[in-house]
Amino acid sequence: MDVLVINLARSPDRLAFQQRQLATLGLGFRRLEAVTAEAAGGLRPESYWQGWERPLRPAERACLLSHVAAWDHIAASGRPALVLEDDAVLSRRVPALLSALETASGLDHVTLEARGRRKLLGHETRPVADGLRLVRLWQDRTGAAAYVLWPSGAAKLLARAGREAALADAMICKAHELSSWQVEPACAIQLDRCARYGVPAPIGTRSTIDSADRPAGIPAQRLRRIVSQLRMGWRQLSLLGRATRREVALDPADFA
Repeated sequence: MDVLVINLARSPDRLAFQQRQLATLGLGFRRLEAVTAEAAGGLRPESYWQGWERPLRPAERACLLSHVAAWDHIAASGRPALVLEDDAVLSRRVPALLSALETASGLDHVTLEARGRRKLLGHETRPVADGLRLVRLWQDRTGAAAYVLWPSGAAKLLARAGREAALADAMICKAHELSSWQVEPACAIQLDRCARYGVPAPIGTRSTIDSADRPAGIPAQRLRRIVSQLRMGWRQLSLLGRATRREVALDPADFA
């Protein structure tokens, strides 16, 4: 399966980390040049960016467009791929998982990630490989550091991104048209979550997004935020008996 690593040219330390990590796992990869914050603003009109629930910082705009480039690649290739942000820390189980997913059917999107937040997970599960299972994911809340996307899912996300802006992870989370699944135990965390799960951080942690101040929103954006929260609440109510809000299991030993 293709592995796509989104990486900024000014982050060679993260690229070197991914080279070491993926070589250890026996996985090749293709580097995707991340869109820079400086370039992002000129790639879509300002009216596009104002359609989100709050103003998006330049680095957040760049992050979305970087993921859109990955979705374009998957749609054009006609093959599923693992999409990684360059601060994703992977489990030793990932090679077996990817091998199993390559022949899986009926899937649009599988997230490998846990971030210490509860997700709305269904009771429907599928054994997949090496003690792993897929759990139906009805509502995620955050995280786009490590996920497998099929061309069918890429087409759905590209259509959504063509209509509206969002944080990259929020774009995926609210795309309820996806057949979306969660790997359990989780097979990826971001560097900033290592301490949360008792996993030694392989390199230093810094964010290219959180370092910038968040601009104030306008009333229309705050209203969109309220509507979005109401929709998430309604989705949870509509799935009573079919899904449970809980954290995803993770075994720190898998990341040794």
